[in-house]
Amino acid sequence: MEHEEQPDESRTAAEIRQQPGTWPEVARTVAAARADIERLLGDALVDPRTRIVLTGAGTSAYIGEVVAPDLARHLGRPIEPIATTDIVADPRSVADDRPVLLVSFARSGDSPESSAAADLLQRFTPALHHIVITCNPSGALARRWADAKNAVVVALPDRLNDRGFAMTSSFTGMTLAALLALGLEVDVDAAARAAEDVLDSATSRAEAVAAADPARLVYLGSGAFKGLAREAALKCLELTAGAVVAVADTPLGFRHGPKSVLDERTVAIVFPSGDRYTHRYDEDITRELVEALGAGRVLVIGGDDGDWPIPGTTRLPDSLRAIVAAIPAQSIALACSLAHGLTPDNPFPGGEVNRVVRGVVIHEYPEG
Repeated sequence: MEHEEQPDESRTAAEIRQQPGTWPEVARTVAAARADIERLLGDALVDPRTRIVLTGAGTSAYIGEVVAPDLARHLGRPIEPIATTDIVADPRSVADDRPVLLVSFARSGDSPESSAAADLLQRFTPALHHIVITCNPSGALARRWADAKNAVVVALPDRLNDRGFAMTSSFTGMTLAALLALGLEVDVDAAARAAEDVLDSATSRAEAVAAADPARLVYLGSGAFKGLAREAALKCLELTAGAVVAVADTPLGFRHGPKSVLDERTVAIVFPSGDRYTHRYDEDITRELVEALGAGRVLVIGGDDGDWPIPGTTRLPDSLRAIVAAIPAQSIALACSLAHGLTPDNPFPGGEVNRVVRGVVIHEYPEG
């Protein structure tokens, strides 16, 4: 059952709650574009040298990190998540003599880097094939590529174009769209059912985390969950206007210096992988964190028997599990924002940070 918006509920809260109901819509949208997508993929992947690059900025960049491991296994090719901000700043470090299948993710498509990154790769690669996954068909990126013969624009339903400050349903919707567009068979209904179950207790569980008054949040995950950990940390920074410092790493990488962030006001959150081998490293770091912080300041989100279990997802690929686990992460960021007396839909009333990035000047890349 779809969760309805509650009276006086912020847009951010409503957009978190609507997510399970939007995922079947995403599946139908991708299915409607299937013929065009298959044509473009056929043109792009007939050359074994073609690179597959997933791009976006901020949250949209983390979509690529979430889906890349499962898609690489599915396609039998390397997948490269590279942020638009990296492409724009140094395009020659990305472009070479190989064709590129570029998959762009953009909530609005109006961030300057979104269009500039694709234009630069079109200029500096021998052939560019472009899939645009966006929540705004009227955005600059969608308009730029709508009629291009080497592109397909997949515009998701309008309600996924989050009106709140931070990306929530747009993140999970575009993540799911990427998996489906590139041919991974996933059980959308199972993910939606699991997400509905998660939402039933999300507010109370998230409020309990916020009640611990963390000054720092640490998010850890491997594979697809590395991307989710980075997104979860960003969501907390955004919605708390930096009042709660949040960092992300992998369970193995965390010991190599980043562990220095731990103190008595830290809460650590682990997203466990469904892969048995990888999961052993999740268990190791969880035990270590409990020893350092105490059980009350360590939270395992996911699986059937964690601190915040997500039943019904054990057979799903990690990339799909991640979009379900995103809901607890978003709920924690929302609860921490409210606990600090902020307005989640506008945590930066002075305009220091904006819903669509401002202040970026795209400089002309020199000839030669």
